[in-house]
Amino acid sequence: MGTLVGHVAPGFGFLLIGLWHLFNHIKLHALNPKSYTAPPWFHTPKFRYLELLLIMAGSTASIAMELFIGPDRHQPLDADGTIPSNHLHNFEHSSISMTFFLYAAFAIILDRIHKQAQHGLTQLLGAIAFGQQLLLFHLHSADHMGPEGQYHLLLQVLVLVSLSTTLIGIGFPKSFLVNFVRSISIFFQGLWLIHMGFMLWTPGLIPKGCFMNDEDGRKVVRCSTHEALHRAISLVNIQFSWFLIAVTIFAVSFYLVLVKLYGEKKVDYFSLGNEDEESYDVFSPKTETY
Repeated sequence: MGTLVGHVAPGFGFLLIGLWHLFNHIKLHALNPKSYTAPPWFHTPKFRYLELLLIMAGSTASIAMELFIGPDRHQPLDADGTIPSNHLHNFEHSSISMTFFLYAAFAIILDRIHKQAQHGLTQLLGAIAFGQQLLLFHLHSADHMGPEGQYHLLLQVLVLVSLSTTLIGIGFPKSFLVNFVRSISIFFQGLWLIHMGFMLWTPGLIPKGCFMNDEDGRKVVRCSTHEALHRAISLVNIQFSWFLIAVTIFAVSFYLVLVKLYGEKKVDYFSLGNEDEESYDVFSPKTETY
């Protein structure tokens, strides 16, 4: 993962999944505001498990890249069968991918056997995947100091939001806001990973006073002075704040557009008695199942 492609590829996957969930949650809530219940994943009209199979395929590709394609000898172990220190981060990244693979695989199995607890269990598996991601990014074996460390620290904030909203979603499946924030956090994760990849491994984008240094076979951004380091970290914080503003504008605008397109069409009637207004709402559409 410590390369341009290693950040952009998984980032693109998170971005697509987050955007897919954001679209479907808004659409589902717009069509059924009173009976909205969030599924843990969404199927396509022609292929029920496309989302989950793409997660499994992406996770498999990530594991293969980290453990077999990326290493110089195309295998991650030393001659004596131990893990070398410069491959520890490969095992950490592949462990994250493995938990997302297990989430998608068990989501399919739970859906196939139609167990009553499948929603909560699937959400729990998603929370475990985000928890694994947060744990290994926080306790990373790589020296995440300087600008790279600040990028990863802010990434952990986004992962924490994804983890928290996934856990909250277990108890509150009817909360649109919880799932709205969760979708945005996944989308933001992908966007931030892509941005990190370009900013950390494109020589022309390295902050003034900093340079790319080769350490244990991987490129790391270092800064020549304390002032240059402080400036580089501050620039990372400013970039994150700008992305936060941009993502907020995009998400709310996306919501307004989709609500206008799919919003529930109502016919208003005057009440003729003291009956509950709900008894007259016979034109609201049926709940759409995903």
